[in-house]
Amino acid sequence: MSDTASDKAAEAAVPVEQPAEETAEQAEEETAEQKRERRVAAWRAARRVLWHPSYQSTVRDRLAWLNDGAEGVYDLDQPVDMYGDRLVETLEERVAGLLGKEAAAFFPTGTMAQQIALRCWAGRTGNPTVALHELSHPEMHERHAFSQVSGLRPVHVTYEPRLPTAEEIQDFAEPFGTLMLELPLREAGFVLPSWEELSETVEAARERDAVVHFDGARLWECTAHFGRPLDEIASLADSVYVSFYKSLDGLGGAAIAGPKTLIDEAKTWRHRYGGMVLQQFPTVLAALIGLERELPRLPEYVAHARVVAAALRDGFTEAGVPWVRVHPEEPHTHQFQIWLPYDPDVLGDAGLRQTEETKTGLFAQGWARSGPGLAYTEITVAAPGLEWTAEDVKAAVRDFVERLPR
Repeated sequence: MSDTASDKAAEAAVPVEQPAEETAEQAEEETAEQKRERRVAAWRAARRVLWHPSYQSTVRDRLAWLNDGAEGVYDLDQPVDMYGDRLVETLEERVAGLLGKEAAAFFPTGTMAQQIALRCWAGRTGNPTVALHELSHPEMHERHAFSQVSGLRPVHVTYEPRLPTAEEIQDFAEPFGTLMLELPLREAGFVLPSWEELSETVEAARERDAVVHFDGARLWECTAHFGRPLDEIASLADSVYVSFYKSLDGLGGAAIAGPKTLIDEAKTWRHRYGGMVLQQFPTVLAALIGLERELPRLPEYVAHARVVAAALRDGFTEAGVPWVRVHPEEPHTHQFQIWLPYDPDVLGDAGLRQTEETKTGLFAQGWARSGPGLAYTEITVAAPGLEWTAEDVKAAVRDFVERLPR
């Protein structure tokens, strides 16, 4: 599932002869769509934001971005790629080197990439059972593709809002062939274990003769928390999935890195799954631009996210909001959650008015309900957010709170 799907209303066409009740329902959907369009327009017009989501850009914006960065990452006078050669192989070699793996394979989507990696491991272990968290991306956002498409059997190791512990792995009641760990675990608040906890969990899986696969869609920004380079982090796993758009601002695409024998088989399955695309140079160039421009800056984003998180918490407290929660209290990456005691529509409307009227925006994404009178949203701090001081954040919070009902 796209990370932006929750921000989009479903499109519907209602014939004239439809009953009045359905017409009213359509009107409600159209109003939601219009509000979404207002939010996108307001964010694009804003002068001060913490993050510019690429999916809110125009086609012209993204083409200009691609044209501006491509010259510096690849010889554009070389022939275009064809069915995964040339430029695609350059990216694959780059990713394998960054992650310290023998080889890597490029895929058009992460959903395809992880299914293929895990079915390859299932063939080797003889066990199609994949142990993972109930909040992991395949369970939450991929329409049960593991079981419906690839013959895998997901089982949930824990229901706690954190990564599984070594003890939970050791005590799990049935055998499994692969342990999949999402780093960071987005739905729990972009949380990570400590390095020691992660190492112990991996070792517990090895003791059960299981292989370990990292769902590292956002692995790029984990180095600051773990205090270790990418290749050392990736060395704990037998295979690693990475995304090129979630943190690197690319157009899409993903890669699996691991042993050469696994990757060779994965490329065969890539063809069978329909992933052998004739030309992919725009997406691959965007990935190379992200590795060149965004990857070196991610530790800076993580450090400043901690400044922003503390300022948000202090700002809402000082503004008299009865309860506020930033989670994690000190962000593990450059993304985190904030929880407030209001209805999501109230918070969304206040944020929209603030962005339209002041050209300043705190909350790029929509608010989700999480109980009666309680909502949360995700905060991302990227290049635009580096310009904000803690006092800037507090001032924006004060203005936002003035727009909330008393």
